[in-house]
Parts: sequence; C-alpha cells; structure tokens
Amino acid sequence: MKTTISLKPAEVSKKWILIDAKDIVLGRLAALIATRLRGKHKPQYTPHVDCGDNIIVVNAEKIALTGKKIEQKLFHYHTNYPGGIKTRTITQRLTGKNPDHIVYKAVERMITRGPLQRKQMKNLYIYAGEAHPHEGQQPITLDVAALNRKNSVIKHKVGA
Repeated sequence: MKTTISLKPAEVSKKWILIDAKDIVLGRLAALIATRLRGKHKPQYTPHVDCGDNIIVVNAEKIALTGKKIEQKLFHYHTNYPGGIKTRTITQRLTGKNPDHIVYKAVERMITRGPLQRKQMKNLYIYAGEAHPHEGQQPITLDVAALNRKNSVIKHKVGA
C-alpha cells in the first residue's frame, strides 16, 4: 500500500529563486510567486507546513498591467481620521515612495490567510530596482516571460 507523505518542518528543503519583474504582467507574476511561496509546485507539498521557496523579486517598479488599468485602476485607503478616505492610481503608486508594495499586496491576497501566510510572506523579498543584497544565497534565476507568452507584454518571436 502507498501512503501519503506528510513533511515535517525539519525535512523541508528551500531554494532561493530570483525573478526579474520587468515587463511581466502583475496578476500572472503574483500567481506564480504565490504558488512558489506555498510550495505547491513541489511533489512533497504539505498544506500545514511552510515548504515553499525563498523568492527575490527585482525591478518591481517596472511591472506591466494589461488594458487601461494603468490609468483607471484606483486604490482606496483610510487614514483613520474622519473623512480620511484617500484614492491613488497605479501610476501614482509606482512612481511613489514604495513601488514594490503593489507586488507585495497582490501576492499577499493570493495566499490563504492565517499564521502560515504570515510565515510564508517572510520568505518574499521585493526590491524596486535592480540591486538586491542576497547574492550570498546564490539564487536560481527564473525566467517568467519564457514560461508563457502571455506573462510578458513584450511579444516574443516564435522559434527565435
């Protein structure tokens, strides 16, 4: 008889993955990152254990959005003062102080909420620019644009 293997936290092997977010569609990038953070791409996936990889995302300020979302999508937040509802567009957020926050929130909302989500989100490192301080971990580069032609707004030549 075959039995289902349930990993223990000590048996988990984590990798470091580097993703360049330049010209990658935001929703597709967030879905891929969420899957890798949870560990659902591994055959030893265990739902109650943090078995996902550590992910480094660079160029978060250069993500792409399809359609007219870049001008039309609005984000609302409240300052906790009476009448303190504020609204910003994606363009304002990408050119603002924390452009990496858009990618972080997109990934956070795709992972099941709870204590395990908070632990898994600590394995995500997002940087607005090209540089990151994780060279010592020797991350493996993942080319998201090559996985599916719809992942990137730049069309790749077929057979090239």
